[in-house]
Amino acid sequence: MGLYDRDYARGNTASYTTQSRGETQIVSFVKETYKLFAASMMAGAVGAYVGVPLAGTVAAYFWPLFALEIGLLIGLQFVKRKEGINLMVMFAFVFMTGLMLAPLLARTLGMSGGASIIGNAFAMTSVVFGAMSMFAIKTTKDFTGYGKPLMIALFVIIGFSILNIFLGNPMIHVIISGAVVILFSILVIYDTQNIMRGAYETPIDGAIALYLDFLNIFTALLQLFGIFGSDD
Repeated sequence: MGLYDRDYARGNTASYTTQSRGETQIVSFVKETYKLFAASMMAGAVGAYVGVPLAGTVAAYFWPLFALEIGLLIGLQFVKRKEGINLMVMFAFVFMTGLMLAPLLARTLGMSGGASIIGNAFAMTSVVFGAMSMFAIKTTKDFTGYGKPLMIALFVIIGFSILNIFLGNPMIHVIISGAVVILFSILVIYDTQNIMRGAYETPIDGAIALYLDFLNIFTALLQLFGIFGSDD
């Protein structure tokens, strides 16, 4: 699953607080962020569509492709203020995330009712993402100070995920997937509130943060639905 260090896009957010931006700028920032998020979702879907027929090849070259994916994410941090290039790198990255999801999608499609499993996972992800976004906007509770404990929880999950690669325990995999859904659901709230406050350095940062939230929730739910929907 696409678990990444979420702090990559934060930069020096202390100098990008709400106080340093006017209300008009914040509204413009939020609109641009969600436009880029929507475009990222489409680019990721294209990557998945292209990747499913090539799932075997993607799986065979997983590590080189994964290195390219991470390289694009890191490179985005250096070019995010360079118009034109920033969008090219952003869309290349999200395309790669869709491509890397292809083996899981192909495996799920090979199951009985696989298309329904994918559809249900996507629908559930959309519901969770929408509900958490709405909660972030409506609640009076401030989640923007939860960055450090959320990052600690993320690294703990990554650690157990790596450990389970060697253990191959299905129950641990189920627990990890459930924890990912919970963690990234909270991160939707965290990221949404930061976006509403204009705390991200650029709209691209906010859009990628939301995209990674959605991607990880979807991947975890797809794995859970696949496990419980399997005949094995």
